[in-house]
Amino acid sequence: MSIQQARTFPYASRTLPEILQRQAARYRGKLLIASPSRPITYAEAPDIAARCAGRLAAAGVKAGDRIVAYLPNSVEFIELWFGAAWLGAVLTPINTAFRGAQLRHALSLADPALIVTERGLLAHLAAQEIMPPSGPRVWVTDCGGGPGADHGGGPGADWASGPGPDYGLKAEPAPAPGAPVAAHEARPGDTLAILFTSGTSGPSKGVICPHAQFFWWGVLTGEALEITSDDVLFTALPLFHTNALNTLWQALLAGATYAFERRFSASQFWTQARQAGATVTYLLGAMVHILLKQAPGPGDRTHQVRACLAPATSEELVGQFRQRFGVRSIDGYGSTETNLVMSNALNGYAPGTMGRALPGFEVRVVDENDCEVPAGAPGELLVRHSEPFSMAGGYFGNPEATASAWRNLWFHTGDRVMRDEQGIYHYLDRIKDAIRRRGENISSWEVEQALLSHPDVENAAVVGVPAEVGEEDVMAFIVPRRGCRPQPDAVTRFLEDRIARFAIPRYLEFVDELPMTENGKVKKYMLREWGVSPATWDRDESTGAGYEEYNGSG
Repeated sequence: MSIQQARTFPYASRTLPEILQRQAARYRGKLLIASPSRPITYAEAPDIAARCAGRLAAAGVKAGDRIVAYLPNSVEFIELWFGAAWLGAVLTPINTAFRGAQLRHALSLADPALIVTERGLLAHLAAQEIMPPSGPRVWVTDCGGGPGADHGGGPGADWASGPGPDYGLKAEPAPAPGAPVAAHEARPGDTLAILFTSGTSGPSKGVICPHAQFFWWGVLTGEALEITSDDVLFTALPLFHTNALNTLWQALLAGATYAFERRFSASQFWTQARQAGATVTYLLGAMVHILLKQAPGPGDRTHQVRACLAPATSEELVGQFRQRFGVRSIDGYGSTETNLVMSNALNGYAPGTMGRALPGFEVRVVDENDCEVPAGAPGELLVRHSEPFSMAGGYFGNPEATASAWRNLWFHTGDRVMRDEQGIYHYLDRIKDAIRRRGENISSWEVEQALLSHPDVENAAVVGVPAEVGEEDVMAFIVPRRGCRPQPDAVTRFLEDRIARFAIPRYLEFVDELPMTENGKVKKYMLREWGVSPATWDRDESTGAGYEEYNGSG
């Protein structure tokens, strides 16, 4: 079966419980979730959902209640989502890297009836003033990665079983699956999940995501990747963000198999993909570049991956990736609030671009007054879709942000783009990340792509910093490739033939790593806060004194 057949599903059946039952009847014993710890077939999925829902109902969880999943990638996470949807509850995943004020904000906003976590994360929930005053129940489950695995553990990392240390938190082991209950009669417009934004520029917002939005994510992304029931979809992206969740819908709707890892590992990625039998995979942020910077080896081609979804990848890197790994990269545009709005595989392959708008979407590029700008001019991307409930319903508990983002009946993406004469869209920057230098607009993304093409650069991020004269100066934070010490003046000379002279960074600072979110985005607000330091090299001074202080320790 190809993914296109999902378009024929009746509107009322475009909910997770209905899809689980429909596909179980069609694919029966075929593998839906490929997990060494606990594989799940299509036929087993509805019963697992019903029994997980029974367990939740026995604990007092009701339709409409929110269930926080403070969990790493795991079968337990997926089963919890199936069970919550079956019961009519709302899964609310929280980034496992959230700590302190971030975690407190997310929990306060969600105000859940239940929190499900793993042992290695329990201590972070027990920190002072983290839990909501409503006092939700806390279940602790073993996600199969070992105590504290991949999270640095913390005080709870040695809790083997039983009640564990007393953190002043009423936590209990997650109970066994309960008696199956009937599926809640959900509608496609009902909320299936609340997903938190990355919080790269301020407090994370909870995006209200209905069943139909995930349905269309699966259909549209699956069509762009030409997914069929013969495919194995492999991801190492976190399940608490939309990409990995809608990948599961791609598998469900096509009758394909879903495989995952707990986290991305550049050194192990192709080995893991080969072991999973992957045919399609998913990459974000700098992952394409990081994989290309790994030492060549036999694993580069001893896999079955034919395509990957890799947004924001330059045309140069697309070609290098195809030549080395034999994988075709598909780009596009989408966000937690929207859907897959564009594809660069539509009406002719356009590598290095966002592509063209998909049928059913209206797209505009506008100025600060929401007036449309002509082709070739930069502006903010605005989006809306004709299919009901195929985009988010707003920000949970934040009507002001909802009204602002959806003003004039268009969703304002906050992304600065340009449409060319062929109707192909090109990403320029986040509006808040655009740099204004001496009357010129500079795309930090374009400068970053030029830096990433340097053979000794592992990763890079560019921000604007206050200028002594004029608006801003350009500053680049660079992670050198292991064992390399690129000279700053050589780096700026390297850029002279690749970007406009006014876009070449004045300041360079070499660091061991960049502050990243779990889904591969750089926390640029932190870089702006760091700003120019004694370790920063200043091109205008051309002395390199600051660089001499860099000793590889960050």
